[in-house]
Amino acid sequence: MPVELNGSRALVTGATGGLGQAIARALHARGAELILTGRKTEVLDGLAGELGQRVETRALDLSDASAVASFCQELGPLDVLVANAGVPGTGKLDEYSEEQVDRVLDVNLRAPVQMTRTLIPGMVERGRGHLVYISSISGKVATARSSLYNGTKFGLRGFAYAVREDLRGTGVGVTTVFPGFISDAGMWADAGVDLPPGVGMKSPEQVARAVIRGIEKDKAEIDVAPLFLRFGGWLAGPAPGLVTAISKRGGGDRVPDALAEAQRGKR
Repeated sequence: MPVELNGSRALVTGATGGLGQAIARALHARGAELILTGRKTEVLDGLAGELGQRVETRALDLSDASAVASFCQELGPLDVLVANAGVPGTGKLDEYSEEQVDRVLDVNLRAPVQMTRTLIPGMVERGRGHLVYISSISGKVATARSSLYNGTKFGLRGFAYAVREDLRGTGVGVTTVFPGFISDAGMWADAGVDLPPGVGMKSPEQVARAVIRGIEKDKAEIDVAPLFLRFGGWLAGPAPGLVTAISKRGGGDRVPDALAEAQRGKR
């Protein structure tokens, strides 16, 4: 049964970024009590001040396994997890240090897995709950100079779908959301790289609406991207080589190079 958001208790990770803030606002508008995490306490406090009541903030570095474990143990009963936090994994793999590789894996994949492992028993015992994972179209379509990011986002998709099957019939739902290029927020907007002509963008609010729809309708997967990108995500399964060729002809090499350079300081 879908979760009733009014009166529910929801955790949003990565709430200091534009996508996380949009998701937090949408959940709060539905009547949810929020726990918001991120590394920038001043941003969390500002968002909490904007939203008013029913908001708790916690500074949390998802690359710190012991901090994540302690946080989950202290969390208490939770109805909704929105695993939104993510870091760029763009650039060639051999340009990354061992520590930088671990950080991408920890934040984008390990932390959602470990949080899920901790939260599942309580949700199943209560017979209600919902798990939401913010992946990316990069979790369906592999591109050059994105092996780490693709790996974590493909992994998150497979993990989420399998967990959904494991939880079937328990009252706990699972949704994965796949944003494409997002305006005004998120990694793409922060990088300031121009898109190839004709490639459209979606807004943070559209991603937030997809999260709400996933929870209230118990949708397995929702794309938040223009038709062209959604078609590429579908076609990448049976014909990945064709999608790669189309991407290259549309500037698929130039864009990943520019994105990797712009995000180098965030590794």
